[in-house]
Amino acid sequence: MHIRLEKKYMRRALHAAEKNLKTLHGGPFGACVVKNGRILAVAANTVFKDNDPSAHAEINAIRLAARRLGDWDLSGCQIYSTCEPCPMCFSAIHWARIDKVVYGAKIVDARKAGFNELAISCHAMKKQGKSKVKVCAGLLRVECRLIFERWGRLENNKSY
Repeated sequence: MHIRLEKKYMRRALHAAEKNLKTLHGGPFGACVVKNGRILAVAANTVFKDNDPSAHAEINAIRLAARRLGDWDLSGCQIYSTCEPCPMCFSAIHWARIDKVVYGAKIVDARKAGFNELAISCHAMKKQGKSKVKVCAGLLRVECRLIFERWGRLENNKSY
């Protein structure tokens, strides 16, 4: 896929995360699911809003994309995430048969921001689980890391 398009999709995820900073619904995370150049879903993390620890941006985007397609099988899709997917989210990406995950910030960046992340990378999960998901790291990483900094400066932020 053309890098300009990939940046466009990541910017959609970044916009969702940025909007989420204003609401404090669940943290500085956003995701965008795309198929054949068409954006199917853009979502943010809603852990606090939904009182649901599984309401990560990637999970929310996958659920929305599956509803829009009327199918759980998201083969042919790519997901753009502002942060490296946690083990739960990477597993959901794998089970949904998403072809490719592209992320910006790394798990270590989320940990530094105070989030209770497991130190298991997508690359390690892919290798150990023999997943076919293509993993691409570091797209717009600087911009994605800046969201954590802005989150850290908010008065009422909460990490989980």
